Formats: sequence, structure tokens, C-alpha cells
Amino acid sequence: MGNTHLSRRTLLGTATAVALGAVTGTASAVTTPAAAASQAQVPTLWREFTRAPFTHPQIPYVGRAGCRRGAARLPRRPTVADIRDYGAVPDGVTDCAPAINRAVAAAGEAGGGTVTVPPGTFRIDGLIRIGYDDVVLRGAGSTRTTLHATRSLTELIGVYGSRYGGTKSAWSWAGGLIWLAPEARWNSLVTAIRAQDWPFEGWTGNKRDEWETLTAVEPARQGDWTVTVTDPSRLRPGTLVLLRISDDPAHTLLQHMSGGGPGPASYYWQDKTKLLSYVPYEWPVRVARVRGRRVTLERPLPLDLRPEWTPSFTTHVRGLTGSGVEGLTLDVVETPQSPHLLDKGYNGVVLQCAYDCWVDDVTVRNVDNGFGLVAASSCTLRRTRVGGRGEHHPYFCREGSHDNLIEDFTVEDRTVPAPDGTQLHGINVEGLSSHNVWSRGDMRMGTFDSHRGLPFANVRTDITVNNNGRHGGDANAGPLFGARFTHWNIRVTNGRAGLMKLDGLAPCSATVGLDTVTDFDQTDVPDFTGDLRSRLELYPTTNTVRPSNLYEAQRNL
Repeated sequence: MGNTHLSRRTLLGTATAVALGAVTGTASAVTTPAAAASQAQVPTLWREFTRAPFTHPQIPYVGRAGCRRGAARLPRRPTVADIRDYGAVPDGVTDCAPAINRAVAAAGEAGGGTVTVPPGTFRIDGLIRIGYDDVVLRGAGSTRTTLHATRSLTELIGVYGSRYGGTKSAWSWAGGLIWLAPEARWNSLVTAIRAQDWPFEGWTGNKRDEWETLTAVEPARQGDWTVTVTDPSRLRPGTLVLLRISDDPAHTLLQHMSGGGPGPASYYWQDKTKLLSYVPYEWPVRVARVRGRRVTLERPLPLDLRPEWTPSFTTHVRGLTGSGVEGLTLDVVETPQSPHLLDKGYNGVVLQCAYDCWVDDVTVRNVDNGFGLVAASSCTLRRTRVGGRGEHHPYFCREGSHDNLIEDFTVEDRTVPAPDGTQLHGINVEGLSSHNVWSRGDMRMGTFDSHRGLPFANVRTDITVNNNGRHGGDANAGPLFGARFTHWNIRVTNGRAGLMKLDGLAPCSATVGLDTVTDFDQTDVPDFTGDLRSRLELYPTTNTVRPSNLYEAQRNL
């Protein structure tokens, strides 16, 4: 759609078809599908959005979130290895992690392909690393193939402290027992951790210095697909680049991420040291076309580009692309959940410095943290499930992760009571992460954990949630929300408002289709003063809003 100019008549016609019939949601216990259909209502916000989908002031454009711009079908790689040929045995005694890693390495050295894990339970005493492009680890299905993990990341790699000081364990928000990250980047991270030189975890290295400028970018507007550059000589179609945007002394970039206006202008940014460490903002994107100095991108710009922010395209550490994990359960040996921020690293699946990668039909059990996106962009998590004894973060999305899609996800209720001193978050987003989507979810516990660090322009849609978790985030990480957060068709089963109803909390936000909720337990106040310019529509109600799934409707545009 990015290079095609649709007429307003065509756009509105398509939008109306989508809104009235194409997208249906999960029925709540109260509203049947038939009743919902008879009460279907198209909100004013949706009609507005179809007229300005890339620049709407409250609703972000996320129609291309996910692997391969949200492709319905994930890539299929030919089978090149079976873990049994490398020594894996489903006997419950043999440590199969070395065999699995040898099979993955062989596939990578062959140029990519699928590594099969047959039905059965395979013990792993080490972590599984996928650091090669176009390599897929595929089980026979999450109900048929199990990897039984016995050790934590603290045991396997070492203690991982926080770069911000204190006694926290960074395994509380980083790393996985199945870890997708480019080989060189993973090695540099582990080397730094073992040296207790706590690293930055993103696209520009441990010290954020592994990059060089490709070209300056001229001023442009949020929603533009094409920009003008100073020197296009190093840009080619298909090239993955970083769009790098710096802040100025007045913090006008952070104000812009917050929607602008008097509230963000009067906010005190100077002591938000953790938040300030996240800028410059780094957005990975592929170049779609180069014509002279005009460069078209595969997604529209997430922000304005202004001269005072020195926008540029830069290089980055080598990323991981085209790889995935499918069809298995990671069952971790059951241990008591650790006190808050002291996790040992019994973590699930993490994608780091990954682009166009995916996880499909994967369950994790008895983990400290479930599925993680760390400086990951344009990735898809589909048909994932977190269960077992209870966890800190069922899902986390941080360190500048953008344009990811998490759909058809389930957070099961815990199987044992929460120990004293532990914390439950939910679907987490933080650290300037933007344009991520959580769609078609069943959250039997947890919350919509906006974890400070000014995440902005994220969407949660068509989700049922027992809202019993609490958000986290250090005070020096700044605001809970930036601009253009959207909650659309959210079914709250316990009536708690916290982090669900955004009109009095998040700037330039939209809440559409929400059950009646009231504040209790953790109650927040807005970070910004004055008129938040947020919108609330079809409240209280659920499952009558059309379209019922905002992401799917945007894709259909």
C-alpha cells in the first residue's frame, strides 16, 4: 500500500466493508456473537482514521506490523537437519542442547533451512542459540515436542547486573533459554556480562558506538513513506538501515513522542536519566526503492524528522533475519519464583537484534519470563502460550523494539500461589518501543504493563483480560505513556480500570470498546498536566465495536 495512492472514495469504501463485516472478535461471556452483530457500532474514530490512516492524532498506523509486513503465512524452509542425527535422544537423561546447537549451526553454515525436532521430550542442560539467518527450529507441534530445560541463565552464563546500578538481576528482563540473536552480537553480550561490564543490548553494540552514518535525511513528516537523503550511494532496495533521531537540549523530540503541547513542554525531563539513555531513537527499516535522492521505505515514518534532531540513516551491528522457532513446548524445571527483580533467568524465548523473525505454536512453562523482544523489530509471535507456576513478565517488549506483532496469545492462570515479594506484570512495553501490536489475546492474569520509558504508538486489540497484575518502571524512566496508544475492544473480566482506560492517563490516546471498569489496587495519575487530548468512545461496551480488531482492519485497508 505504501507506494499506491488510494482515492478517498476507494479507502472509505474498503474501510466500510471491513468495519461492517470483515473482522469479528472473540465473544465475551456476556455478549454473544449474534447479539454483538445486532448491536454493531462503527465509532467516529474509525471513520476519522480511514481518512488519515498515517497521521491520525490518536490512533497509530500499525497495518504492516509483524514479520514480512504482517504476512499471514510465515516462510517455510526446506529441512536440512534432524537433531537425532547430531546425537539428541528423547530419553530424559541425555543433555540434548549440544546436539540441537550443532544441528542449528550446520543449517546456518549450509545457508539456512529447517532443523526438525521430532515428537518426544528432550532434556536440555544448556541454552539453545539461533544465530544464523534463515534457520528455523521446528518441532512436531507444541503438544507433541517438548524441550525440558534444567538450568538457569545465571548458571549457564553468570550473574547479570543492571547497567543502572543497584542489586537487580538483568535476567529479570533479558535473555532466553531459546535465544534468537545474531552470532557476533550474542558473543559480545555474553563476553560483557561475564566481565561484569553491563552492556546496552540494542542495534549499535554494547557501548552504542558500533555504527556509522550512511546519509543525512531531510525534514519529513510522520506518516511519509518516501524521504529525501543527501547521499543515496550506499542505499539499495532491501537494505536494512537504522533511522537515527537525536534529541535536542530542550527535549523537543521527547515532547513530540508525547504528542506535543503544554503538558509535555512543561514536563521535567532533565532528571529522567534512564529515559535519556534510550535516545537517540533508533528505528530499523528496510529500503523499498531508491530513485535519485528519493528513498521509499517499507513502512511509514513513525515520527516527524526535524533538522534540530539530526535525522540520518546509519549502519548497525549485523542483525538476524528470516529465522524462527515453531511447534514445541519449552518446559522448565519447576523452581520457586524469585523475589521481584532477582530472577535467575529461567526464561523462555527471546528475539534480540532480530528483524523479520518469528515464533509460532510455542508454549513455555514454569519460566521467570516468557517471550521477549529486545531491540527486535518487524517480528511475529503467533499462537504462543505462557503457563505453569507463574512468572514475572509473561511477555516483554523493550530496548527500542518496534513494529512487532503478538497475536493469538494466551497467559494461563498460575498453578501455584504467588510467593511473597514477587511481581506479576503482563504484556510489557517500555524503552521508546513503538508501533507494536497485541491482538486476539486471552490473559487469565496480568495487565497491560506500560513499564515507563515512554513507549508510544502501540495497540492492544481484541483481548480478554483478568486485570490482576501491576505495572513496573523506575521513576527515572519517565512517563508511562507517549502519544497514540490505542486500546480497542478490550474485555476486562474483573472490572479493574488500571492501565485499561486511557482517557485520563495517556496523552493523545484512544480507548474504544471497553467494559465498565473502576479504579482499585494500583491507581495511576497522568504524567502530563492539562488536556491530554485523548478520546473515549463506545464506553461501556465490548464486542459491539466494528471493526472488532483494529490491527486486522488496518491490514485490510
